[in-house]
Amino acid sequence: MCFLRLNCLRKGENGGRSSEKREKLPMASGMQPAAKMNPVHTADTGKGQGQGTHNQIVHGFSLVKGKSRHPMEDKHVAEFKRVKEHELGLFAIYDGHLGDSVPAYLQRYLFDNILNESGFWQNPAEAMKKAYLNTDTTILDKAPTLGVGGSTAVTAILVDGRRLLVANVGDSRAVLCRQGTAIQLSVDHEPSAERGSIEGKGGFVSNMPGDVPRVDGQLAVARAFGDKSLKVHLSAQPDIAEIKIDQYTEFLILASDGLWKVMKNQEATDHVRRVRDPQIAAKMLTDEALVRKSKDDISCIVVRFQ
Repeated sequence: MCFLRLNCLRKGENGGRSSEKREKLPMASGMQPAAKMNPVHTADTGKGQGQGTHNQIVHGFSLVKGKSRHPMEDKHVAEFKRVKEHELGLFAIYDGHLGDSVPAYLQRYLFDNILNESGFWQNPAEAMKKAYLNTDTTILDKAPTLGVGGSTAVTAILVDGRRLLVANVGDSRAVLCRQGTAIQLSVDHEPSAERGSIEGKGGFVSNMPGDVPRVDGQLAVARAFGDKSLKVHLSAQPDIAEIKIDQYTEFLILASDGLWKVMKNQEATDHVRRVRDPQIAAKMLTDEALVRKSKDDISCIVVRFQ
């Protein structure tokens, strides 16, 4: 996901998207530093599984720093936890820009904010929307500490192994595989698709300089957390999808646009179907994105239901 400054334009891969980002901002106190810059790709990978009656649900993740000059700006969550009498699977990809402070904040607080939102168990979709907007307000209030950067987000909450809720802002994506068919659950919030809303708020969408539509000529997504300087023209309203997990549902892929820039939804699901281990599958996707010359940070989670 891309944020442009006029003095750092560089044509990117797959339709010209730039992966160039501005120099990383200072981190907020207490946050963990991102991986040090290294000409060799650094990776983070792991896996886990559900607890109790849902231990057949397994997940794996793989994160690879891109070739851009800034430190790693992607963050993730992949875990199971008990809340009241429910088992929840919590999965998220946060793709930051202009620093890693905002995605790090989301990694730490967004799921807690969602689960603590009044009415979550009665109407989780509405609670997710409220928590997204309230969290964005807090991030904007903390801009003097967190900086002027921002982040996309795609989050998935799996309730008792049977009910899946997905929310997203930006272009990190959730794709479900059911009987071999890829089903996109999230919405890519592209500036060209939301031009009317942006212009209605007094902003503009421009391909100049460069060849990618950008909000006010800067940001290549129409919705994101943070980005205080653009927020008057930018939304943090998420799209929500709710899905029942049944015997035909195979797995879920969450990934940043470092993967989706170079791979179609069906291609990704075809790759994952070849292996049972979700950690191997997630690493296979990030490795393939590198082979296809993705230069952005690449983050991927695979959750296998059967």
